Amino acid sequence: MDHKPPSPVIEAAHHACVLPFSDDADFRDADRGFIAALSPCVVRGADGRVVFDNDAYAFLDGPAPTSVHPSLWRQSTLAAKHGLYEVVPGIYQVRGLDISNVTFVETDTGIIVIDPLVSTEVAAAALTLYRTHRGGDRPVVAVIYTHSHVDHFGGVLGVTTQADVDAGRVAVLAPEGFVEHAVQENVYAGPAMLRRATYMYGTLLPRGPRDHVGCGLGQAASMGEVALIVPTVDIRETGETHTIDGVEIEFQMAPGTEAPAEMHFYFPQFRALCMAENATHNLHNLLTLRGALVRDPRAWSGYLTEAIDTFADRADVVFASHHWPTWGRDGIVEFLSLQRDLYAYLHDQTLRLLNQGHTGVEIAEMFRLPPALERAWHARGYYGSVSHNVKAIYQRYMGWFDGNPARLWPHPPEALGPRYVAAMGGIDRVVDLAQQAFDSGDYRWAATLLDHATFTDGEHAGARELYADTLEQLAYGAENATWRNFFLSGATELRDGNFGTAGQVTSPTMLAQLTPGQIFDGLAIRVNGPRSWGLDITVDVTLADTAVNHRLALRNGVLVQRKVPADPATATVTVRLANKIRLLALAAGDFASPGLELTGDRGALQALVGALDAPDPDFNIVTP
Repeated sequence: MDHKPPSPVIEAAHHACVLPFSDDADFRDADRGFIAALSPCVVRGADGRVVFDNDAYAFLDGPAPTSVHPSLWRQSTLAAKHGLYEVVPGIYQVRGLDISNVTFVETDTGIIVIDPLVSTEVAAAALTLYRTHRGGDRPVVAVIYTHSHVDHFGGVLGVTTQADVDAGRVAVLAPEGFVEHAVQENVYAGPAMLRRATYMYGTLLPRGPRDHVGCGLGQAASMGEVALIVPTVDIRETGETHTIDGVEIEFQMAPGTEAPAEMHFYFPQFRALCMAENATHNLHNLLTLRGALVRDPRAWSGYLTEAIDTFADRADVVFASHHWPTWGRDGIVEFLSLQRDLYAYLHDQTLRLLNQGHTGVEIAEMFRLPPALERAWHARGYYGSVSHNVKAIYQRYMGWFDGNPARLWPHPPEALGPRYVAAMGGIDRVVDLAQQAFDSGDYRWAATLLDHATFTDGEHAGARELYADTLEQLAYGAENATWRNFFLSGATELRDGNFGTAGQVTSPTMLAQLTPGQIFDGLAIRVNGPRSWGLDITVDVTLADTAVNHRLALRNGVLVQRKVPADPATATVTVRLANKIRLLALAAGDFASPGLELTGDRGALQALVGALDAPDPDFNIVTP
């Protein structure tokens, strides 16, 4: 890609950045307990394909170049540190092999694995690194999933097997509701989320000082095989304790925080507290830019207060599934208290300003954190940001509409753009105005103008080129890694075309955990309503080895599932519960898929399948 250098405006802003760069405590903590690194730090799949490459970040050395915000450069330098680390004797982490950490806790005869990363290959590499330098042949006796996001369970087959779990040799612990939330997100909006995640994480961007420098929460997510083993133990209550091979664990439930199903836990014999992903070394997302439900900062801060009150006096170290630990009681209390204050302040002050009549956009522009939080490196917005978190809180309470009637029914971008462009004198005039804004350093206004120009004429070379240059400057100026990745991804697609989606929405082992109801929900959201207005079809789905039957009725463009009534259906599909995933093959038009028995009007089934649209994994974002 034809990179442009950072402008004098960006360079001046970086030189003027005033933050406590002399505070090197994070570097000492990130290096503490280092044992060994994987060298080279490149993990490949069985086919030789690179799954994760930390060596690609070797450029993160020395002073920050002016193409990267100096604060983000510092964070990426810390997050790129990799290897096996001792947290305390008996607890070890492998960091820097994925966007998340995997933790190994030594038991009487084996090890407990906490959060086995995104994919099988990196989890296996981490376990090998641990065993090479510490664990010998200690068997895995348990796996703990802290919460329901894929970077905390997807690599489970790299550390254990389904056979060992089925045989009772390995326990799998997770918070109540884990499986439902782990798979449900992908049923409803997975393709759209993954396309946007490709922007957010900069997955397809080159690595380098003018390209991808990290994600704030970690450097990058691995791109290997993802799997899911269903938990054998659901943790349901705060205060619940379990002893695994001689190691006692005390749990604290934290649902509705960073994930819908999440928990913290404490190891008394190690005086160690795991905070999952609710206290990391950055401001987290209340609404991730890839898309999700808005998270609850009030609940989040409340569970942090409870963790302080319950565990802080008993803990010598606090660690999480991202970043590096914090040691010492005073440091733990300070860290957790500031994290708590961060989310509470965002919540309370947004509500205060909201109730004074300010909109989300206005609040985001006027919002400032207290000095103590501004100075705390772990409260900086490398992953979440004050700006988009404040807007998320507004959205959580007030929705998308800001109350101004002029904004109740605006034209969509492809209709709005041409109207603006015409009002300003044509597309060449708009590009000229954008160039003036660019030259003055007002890149936000330039981007707005060029957005309208591009949605008027997506092939206008001058508009696309200047738009890419503008997004690139916004990227260079961003302290937030995900903002940088969004800007650079947009610039890349403007210059080189749509790069599509990286990775897959789900995996066979995850699909196998879908309930029949979730499968039918997934079909319902694929119905092309207008194309099926005239259809009236009933299909019964019989689960041969259970007492459960489902009727799918397509009428008025809506696919409804209900219990089977007495009247006969147009067609019937019979499948064993173990083969329920075959229903997805049927939805793809494969009527001969093994394990499916079809009776009745096959034409009705064909009509039902014909009413379904396939998701588009490559939809445009920055162009019409």
